Amino acid sequence: MFSVQVKEIEEISRTNSGYFQQTPFWSEFKSNHGWNFRKFDLSWKHLEASEKGNESANGNSQICVLVRSFAHGFFSFAYVPLFPSLPIKGIDANTQNIEFTNLLSEIGKSLKSYLPKNTICIRFDPAVEFSSPEERDDFVRGSKLIAFADRLKLKKAAVDIQPPDSTQIDLQPEESDILANMKTKWRYNVNLSARKGVEIIRVLGDDPKLEEYLDIFYSLYGITAERDGIAVHAKSYYLDLIKKSAEEIKAGNDVPVISLYLARHEEDWLGSIITLFSKDEAIYLYGCSSNVKRNLMPNFLLQWTAMKDAKAYGSRYYDMYGMPPTDDENHPMHGLYLFKTGFGGKNIHRIGSFDYQLKFLYKFYSFAEKSRAFWHKKVLKKIRGR
Repeated sequence: MFSVQVKEIEEISRTNSGYFQQTPFWSEFKSNHGWNFRKFDLSWKHLEASEKGNESANGNSQICVLVRSFAHGFFSFAYVPLFPSLPIKGIDANTQNIEFTNLLSEIGKSLKSYLPKNTICIRFDPAVEFSSPEERDDFVRGSKLIAFADRLKLKKAAVDIQPPDSTQIDLQPEESDILANMKTKWRYNVNLSARKGVEIIRVLGDDPKLEEYLDIFYSLYGITAERDGIAVHAKSYYLDLIKKSAEEIKAGNDVPVISLYLARHEEDWLGSIITLFSKDEAIYLYGCSSNVKRNLMPNFLLQWTAMKDAKAYGSRYYDMYGMPPTDDENHPMHGLYLFKTGFGGKNIHRIGSFDYQLKFLYKFYSFAEKSRAFWHKKVLKKIRGR
Protein backbone atom coordinates (compact mmCIF):
# COMPACT_ATOMS: atom_id res chain seq x y z
CA MET A 1 0.00 0.00 0.00
CA PHE A 2 2.87 2.36 0.89
CA SER A 3 6.43 2.42 -0.37
CA VAL A 4 8.84 4.03 2.10
CA GLN A 5 12.33 5.30 1.30
CA VAL A 6 14.85 6.04 4.07
CA LYS A 7 18.08 8.01 3.87
CA GLU A 8 20.35 8.77 6.81
CA ILE A 9 21.30 12.46 6.94
CA GLU A 10 23.74 14.67 8.85
CA GLU A 11 21.53 17.65 9.59
CA ILE A 12 17.84 18.42 10.04
CA SER A 13 16.72 21.77 8.68
CA ARG A 14 13.96 22.23 11.27
CA THR A 15 15.64 23.33 14.53
CA ASN A 16 13.06 25.37 16.45
CA SER A 17 9.66 24.50 15.01
CA GLY A 18 7.28 21.56 14.95
CA TYR A 19 7.24 19.19 17.92
CA PHE A 20 10.14 19.86 20.28
CA GLN A 21 10.90 16.14 20.65
CA GLN A 22 11.79 16.10 16.95
CA THR A 23 14.31 18.95 17.12
CA PRO A 24 18.04 18.15 17.00
CA PHE A 25 18.36 20.20 20.20
CA TRP A 26 16.23 17.72 22.15
CA SER A 27 17.95 14.67 20.66
CA GLU A 28 21.39 16.09 21.45
CA PHE A 29 20.28 16.82 24.99
CA LYS A 30 18.97 13.26 25.42
CA SER A 31 22.29 11.95 24.06
CA ASN A 32 23.91 13.38 27.21
CA HIS A 33 21.63 11.20 29.31
CA GLY A 34 21.87 7.65 28.04
CA TRP A 35 20.48 7.88 24.50
CA ASN A 36 22.03 7.92 21.04
CA PHE A 37 20.24 9.35 18.04
CA ARG A 38 20.18 9.19 14.28
CA LYS A 39 18.64 11.52 11.72
CA PHE A 40 16.75 10.39 8.65
CA ASP A 41 14.96 11.71 5.63
CA LEU A 42 11.82 9.64 5.03
CA SER A 43 9.63 9.75 1.96
CA TRP A 44 6.56 7.61 1.34
CA LYS A 45 4.38 6.96 -1.65
CA HIS A 46 0.86 5.56 -1.69
CA LEU A 47 1.16 3.05 -4.52
CA GLU A 48 -2.49 2.73 -5.53
CA ALA A 49 -3.17 6.47 -5.38
CA SER A 50 0.01 7.31 -7.29
CA GLU A 51 -0.98 4.94 -10.09
CA LYS A 52 -4.16 7.00 -10.47
CA GLY A 53 -2.21 10.26 -10.52
CA ASN A 54 -3.22 11.25 -6.97
CA GLU A 55 -0.17 12.44 -5.01
CA SER A 56 -2.05 13.70 -1.91
CA ALA A 57 -1.17 10.63 0.18
CA ASN A 58 2.56 10.92 -0.55
CA GLY A 59 4.82 12.65 1.96
CA ASN A 60 8.30 13.49 3.15
CA SER A 61 9.76 14.31 6.56
CA GLN A 62 13.06 14.63 8.39
CA ILE A 63 13.03 12.83 11.74
CA CYS A 64 15.19 12.04 14.75
CA VAL A 65 15.23 8.48 16.09
CA LEU A 66 16.48 7.92 19.63
CA VAL A 67 18.20 4.64 20.53
CA ARG A 68 19.06 3.35 23.98
CA SER A 69 21.03 0.30 25.06
CA PHE A 70 19.96 -1.81 28.04
CA ALA A 71 21.38 -4.68 30.13
CA HIS A 72 24.99 -3.70 29.42
CA GLY A 73 24.41 -3.71 25.69
CA PHE A 74 22.43 -6.95 25.53
CA PHE A 75 19.55 -5.27 23.71
CA SER A 76 18.57 -1.85 22.36
CA PHE A 77 15.32 0.08 22.13
CA ALA A 78 14.49 2.66 19.44
CA TYR A 79 12.06 5.51 19.95
CA VAL A 80 10.41 7.86 17.42
CA PRO A 81 8.56 10.70 19.20
CA LEU A 82 5.60 12.55 17.63
CA PHE A 83 5.79 10.93 14.20
CA PRO A 84 4.08 10.10 11.87
CA SER A 85 0.80 11.97 11.49
CA LEU A 86 -2.19 10.73 9.50
CA PRO A 87 -1.13 10.21 5.86
CA ILE A 88 -4.58 11.04 4.49
CA LYS A 89 -7.14 13.32 6.12
CA GLY A 90 -10.78 13.91 5.28
CA ILE A 91 -11.61 10.26 4.59
CA ASP A 92 -13.84 7.83 6.50
CA ALA A 93 -12.49 6.54 9.82
CA ASN A 94 -12.07 2.91 8.73
CA THR A 95 -10.01 3.79 5.67
CA GLN A 96 -7.98 6.25 7.72
CA ASN A 97 -7.19 3.49 10.22
CA ILE A 98 -6.08 1.14 7.47
CA GLU A 99 -3.87 3.71 5.76
CA PHE A 100 -2.22 4.88 8.96
CA THR A 101 -1.58 1.42 10.40
CA ASN A 102 0.01 0.20 7.19
CA LEU A 103 2.16 3.32 6.86
CA LEU A 104 3.39 2.91 10.44
CA SER A 105 4.28 -0.71 9.76
CA GLU A 106 6.15 0.16 6.55
CA ILE A 107 8.14 2.91 8.30
CA GLY A 108 9.14 0.46 11.03
CA LYS A 109 10.19 -2.10 8.44
CA SER A 110 12.21 0.49 6.51
CA LEU A 111 14.07 1.80 9.57
CA LYS A 112 15.10 -1.66 10.77
CA SER A 113 18.34 -1.94 8.79
CA TYR A 114 19.58 1.45 10.05
CA LEU A 115 19.34 0.50 13.72
CA PRO A 116 21.65 -1.65 15.90
CA LYS A 117 21.16 -5.35 15.18
CA ASN A 118 20.11 -6.01 18.79
CA THR A 119 17.20 -3.52 18.65
CA ILE A 120 14.11 -5.34 19.92
CA CYS A 121 11.49 -2.83 18.81
CA ILE A 122 10.81 0.64 17.46
CA ARG A 123 8.41 2.57 19.64
CA PHE A 124 6.41 5.28 17.87
CA ASP A 125 4.47 8.07 19.53
CA PRO A 126 2.46 9.17 16.48
CA ALA A 127 1.32 12.76 16.04
CA VAL A 128 -2.30 11.65 15.72
CA GLU A 129 -4.79 13.40 17.97
CA PHE A 130 -8.54 13.65 18.47
CA SER A 131 -10.86 16.06 20.22
CA SER A 132 -12.45 13.38 22.42
CA PRO A 133 -11.09 10.29 24.20
CA GLU A 134 -13.90 8.21 22.66
CA GLU A 135 -12.76 9.02 19.11
CA ARG A 136 -9.17 8.29 20.11
CA ASP A 137 -10.06 4.96 21.72
CA ASP A 138 -12.05 3.90 18.65
CA PHE A 139 -9.07 4.68 16.43
CA VAL A 140 -6.68 2.73 18.67
CA ARG A 141 -9.01 -0.29 18.68
CA GLY A 142 -9.23 -0.10 14.89
CA SER A 143 -5.45 -0.01 14.47
CA LYS A 144 -5.02 -2.96 16.81
CA LEU A 145 -7.58 -5.00 14.87
CA ILE A 146 -6.00 -4.13 11.52
CA ALA A 147 -2.51 -5.02 12.78
CA PHE A 148 -3.83 -8.37 14.02
CA ALA A 149 -5.85 -9.15 10.88
CA ASP A 150 -3.02 -8.21 8.51
CA ARG A 151 -0.38 -9.93 10.66
CA LEU A 152 1.62 -6.74 11.02
CA LYS A 153 4.32 -6.55 13.66
CA LEU A 154 2.60 -3.65 15.38
CA LYS A 155 1.47 -3.76 19.00
CA LYS A 156 -0.08 -1.12 21.24
CA ALA A 157 2.65 -0.43 23.79
CA ALA A 158 2.05 -1.26 27.43
CA VAL A 159 3.33 2.18 28.46
CA ASP A 160 2.92 5.56 26.72
CA ILE A 161 6.09 7.64 26.77
CA GLN A 162 4.56 11.00 25.87
CA PRO A 163 1.40 11.99 27.78
CA PRO A 164 -1.49 11.15 25.42
CA ASP A 165 -3.97 13.58 26.98
CA SER A 166 -3.37 17.29 27.36
CA THR A 167 -4.88 20.74 26.99
CA GLN A 168 -3.46 23.56 24.85
CA ILE A 169 -4.10 27.26 25.40
CA ASP A 170 -4.20 29.38 22.24
CA LEU A 171 -1.69 32.23 22.65
CA GLN A 172 -2.58 34.12 19.47
CA PRO A 173 -5.44 36.26 20.93
CA GLU A 174 -4.73 39.34 23.05
CA GLU A 175 -3.74 38.75 26.68
CA SER A 176 -7.10 40.09 27.84
CA ASP A 177 -8.89 37.54 25.65
CA ILE A 178 -6.72 34.68 26.92
CA LEU A 179 -7.63 35.68 30.47
CA ALA A 180 -11.30 35.97 29.50
CA ASN A 181 -11.25 32.35 28.25
CA MET A 182 -10.16 31.09 31.66
CA LYS A 183 -12.67 30.01 34.25
CA THR A 184 -13.69 32.86 36.53
CA LYS A 185 -12.00 31.29 39.56
CA TRP A 186 -8.74 30.93 37.61
CA ARG A 187 -8.67 34.62 36.69
CA TYR A 188 -9.44 35.45 40.31
CA ASN A 189 -6.59 33.24 41.56
CA VAL A 190 -4.11 34.80 39.12
CA ASN A 191 -5.02 38.26 40.38
CA LEU A 192 -5.14 37.11 44.01
CA SER A 193 -1.61 35.74 43.85
CA ALA A 194 -0.25 38.95 42.35
CA ARG A 195 -2.24 41.12 44.77
CA LYS A 196 -0.95 39.20 47.80
CA GLY A 197 2.64 39.91 46.77
CA VAL A 198 3.74 36.62 45.22
CA GLU A 199 6.85 37.34 43.12
CA ILE A 200 7.70 35.32 39.99
CA ILE A 201 11.37 35.03 39.01
CA ARG A 202 12.40 33.83 35.55
CA VAL A 203 15.83 32.23 35.28
CA LEU A 204 17.64 31.38 32.02
CA GLY A 205 20.68 29.18 31.52
CA ASP A 206 23.18 32.05 31.50
CA ASP A 207 22.08 33.39 34.89
CA PRO A 208 25.07 33.36 37.31
CA LYS A 209 22.74 32.20 40.10
CA LEU A 210 21.25 29.35 38.04
CA GLU A 211 22.58 26.54 40.22
CA GLU A 212 21.37 28.28 43.38
CA TYR A 213 17.89 28.68 41.91
CA LEU A 214 17.93 25.12 40.62
CA ASP A 215 18.66 23.88 44.14
CA ILE A 216 15.42 25.56 45.22
CA PHE A 217 13.53 23.94 42.33
CA TYR A 218 14.96 20.53 43.16
CA SER A 219 14.08 20.87 46.84
CA LEU A 220 10.49 21.73 45.91
CA TYR A 221 10.44 18.84 43.45
CA GLY A 222 11.43 16.48 46.24
CA ILE A 223 8.48 17.70 48.32
CA THR A 224 6.14 17.22 45.36
CA ALA A 225 7.52 13.76 44.57
CA GLU A 226 6.95 12.65 48.15
CA ARG A 227 3.45 14.15 48.22
CA ASP A 228 2.26 12.89 44.82
CA GLY A 229 4.35 9.75 44.32
CA ILE A 230 6.14 10.86 41.14
CA ALA A 231 9.64 10.08 39.89
CA VAL A 232 12.25 12.76 39.27
CA HIS A 233 15.48 12.91 37.28
CA ALA A 234 18.84 13.68 38.83
CA LYS A 235 19.40 17.41 39.37
CA SER A 236 22.11 17.38 36.69
CA TYR A 237 19.45 16.48 34.10
CA TYR A 238 17.54 19.74 34.60
CA LEU A 239 20.73 21.79 34.90
CA ASP A 240 22.05 20.41 31.63
CA LEU A 241 18.76 21.11 29.85
CA ILE A 242 18.61 24.75 30.93
CA LYS A 243 22.30 25.45 30.32
CA LYS A 244 22.37 23.74 26.93
CA SER A 245 19.58 25.98 25.64
CA ALA A 246 21.40 29.16 26.72
CA GLU A 247 24.73 27.97 25.31
CA GLU A 248 23.21 27.12 21.92
CA ILE A 249 21.42 30.47 21.72
CA LYS A 250 24.61 32.34 22.69
CA ALA A 251 26.39 30.50 19.87
CA GLY A 252 23.81 31.88 17.44
CA ASN A 253 21.78 28.70 16.99
CA ASP A 254 18.00 28.84 16.65
CA VAL A 255 16.86 26.40 19.35
CA PRO A 256 14.05 26.31 21.93
CA VAL A 257 14.32 28.53 25.01
CA ILE A 258 14.29 26.70 28.34
CA SER A 259 13.25 28.75 31.37
CA LEU A 260 13.06 28.10 35.09
CA TYR A 261 10.33 30.02 36.93
CA LEU A 262 10.11 30.30 40.72
CA ALA A 263 7.36 31.75 42.91
CA ARG A 264 8.39 33.48 46.13
CA HIS A 265 6.50 35.21 48.91
CA GLU A 266 8.61 37.06 51.46
CA GLU A 267 11.19 34.43 52.52
CA ASP A 268 9.25 31.39 51.33
CA TRP A 269 9.66 29.60 48.00
CA LEU A 270 6.21 28.37 47.01
CA GLY A 271 6.51 26.72 43.60
CA SER A 272 8.50 26.35 40.43
CA ILE A 273 8.10 25.25 36.80
CA ILE A 274 10.38 24.57 33.83
CA THR A 275 9.11 25.51 30.37
CA LEU A 276 10.20 25.18 26.75
CA PHE A 277 9.35 27.80 24.11
CA SER A 278 9.68 27.13 20.39
CA LYS A 279 8.26 28.93 17.38
CA ASP A 280 5.21 26.66 17.37
CA GLU A 281 4.63 25.47 20.90
CA ALA A 282 5.31 26.34 24.51
CA ILE A 283 5.48 23.36 26.84
CA TYR A 284 5.01 23.14 30.59
CA LEU A 285 7.65 20.47 31.12
CA TYR A 286 8.02 20.13 34.89
CA GLY A 287 6.36 21.63 37.94
CA CYS A 288 6.49 21.45 41.71
CA SER A 289 5.21 23.25 44.78
CA SER A 290 5.73 23.49 48.52
CA ASN A 291 3.25 22.69 51.26
CA VAL A 292 3.19 26.24 52.66
CA LYS A 293 1.03 29.26 51.76
CA ARG A 294 -0.93 27.30 49.21
CA ASN A 295 -3.77 29.75 49.81
CA LEU A 296 -1.74 32.34 47.85
CA MET A 297 -2.31 30.35 44.66
CA PRO A 298 1.27 30.66 43.34
CA ASN A 299 0.83 27.99 40.67
CA PHE A 300 -1.80 30.07 38.88
CA LEU A 301 0.50 33.08 38.64
CA LEU A 302 3.44 30.88 37.60
CA GLN A 303 1.47 29.50 34.66
CA TRP A 304 0.05 32.87 33.62
CA THR A 305 3.52 34.48 33.70
CA ALA A 306 4.92 31.69 31.53
CA MET A 307 2.01 32.02 29.09
CA LYS A 308 2.61 35.75 28.70
CA ASP A 309 6.33 35.17 28.10
CA ALA A 310 5.57 32.41 25.58
CA LYS A 311 3.18 34.70 23.73
CA ALA A 312 5.82 37.45 23.64
CA TYR A 313 8.33 34.89 22.31
CA GLY A 314 5.95 33.97 19.49
CA SER A 315 4.77 30.48 20.46
CA ARG A 316 1.34 29.70 19.01
CA TYR A 317 -0.01 27.70 21.97
CA TYR A 318 0.87 26.69 25.52
CA ASP A 319 0.68 22.96 26.17
CA MET A 320 -0.06 21.87 29.75
CA TYR A 321 1.50 18.52 28.81
CA GLY A 322 -0.34 15.72 30.50
CA MET A 323 -3.54 15.15 32.46
CA PRO A 324 -6.32 12.56 32.92
CA PRO A 325 -8.43 12.03 29.78
CA THR A 326 -11.79 13.03 31.28
CA ASP A 327 -13.44 14.99 34.07
CA ASP A 328 -13.73 11.92 36.29
CA GLU A 329 -14.07 12.65 40.01
CA ASN A 330 -12.89 9.12 40.81
CA HIS A 331 -9.61 9.53 38.95
CA PRO A 332 -6.68 9.90 41.41
CA MET A 333 -5.41 12.89 39.39
CA HIS A 334 -8.78 14.60 39.01
CA GLY A 335 -7.43 17.73 40.68
CA LEU A 336 -4.74 17.98 38.00
CA TYR A 337 -7.42 17.77 35.30
CA LEU A 338 -9.39 20.60 36.89
CA PHE A 339 -6.30 22.79 37.35
CA LYS A 340 -5.02 22.44 33.78
CA THR A 341 -8.35 22.68 31.96
CA GLY A 342 -9.37 25.75 33.96
CA PHE A 343 -7.00 27.89 31.90
CA GLY A 344 -9.36 27.65 28.93
CA GLY A 345 -7.45 25.42 26.56
CA LYS A 346 -8.50 22.93 23.91
CA ASN A 347 -8.26 19.31 25.07
CA ILE A 348 -6.38 16.91 22.82
CA HIS A 349 -6.17 13.12 22.97
CA ARG A 350 -3.30 11.38 21.17
CA ILE A 351 -3.25 7.67 20.42
CA GLY A 352 -0.22 6.89 22.56
CA SER A 353 2.68 4.58 21.82
CA PHE A 354 2.79 1.77 19.25
CA ASP A 355 5.64 -0.74 18.96
CA TYR A 356 7.03 -2.31 15.80
CA GLN A 357 8.49 -5.61 16.97
CA LEU A 358 11.95 -6.56 15.67
CA LYS A 359 13.04 -9.39 18.00
CA PHE A 360 11.33 -12.17 19.91
CA LEU A 361 12.90 -10.75 23.09
CA TYR A 362 10.43 -7.88 22.79
CA LYS A 363 7.68 -10.11 24.25
CA PHE A 364 9.64 -10.49 27.49
CA TYR A 365 10.45 -6.78 27.56
CA SER A 366 6.78 -5.91 27.10
CA PHE A 367 5.76 -8.26 29.92
CA ALA A 368 8.37 -6.73 32.24
CA GLU A 369 7.20 -3.24 31.30
CA LYS A 370 3.57 -4.11 32.07
CA SER A 371 4.57 -5.63 35.42
CA ARG A 372 6.63 -2.57 36.37
CA ALA A 373 3.81 -0.20 35.42
CA PHE A 374 1.31 -2.24 37.46
CA TRP A 375 3.62 -2.20 40.48
CA HIS A 376 4.22 1.56 40.40
CA LYS A 377 0.77 2.75 39.29
CA LYS A 378 -1.38 0.33 41.26
CA VAL A 379 0.42 -1.44 44.07
CA LEU A 380 2.73 1.30 45.37
CA LYS A 381 0.06 4.00 45.13
CA LYS A 382 -2.37 1.78 47.03
CA ILE A 383 0.26 1.11 49.69
CA ARG A 384 0.89 4.86 49.99
CA GLY A 385 -2.82 5.56 50.19
CA ARG A 386 -3.13 7.36 46.84
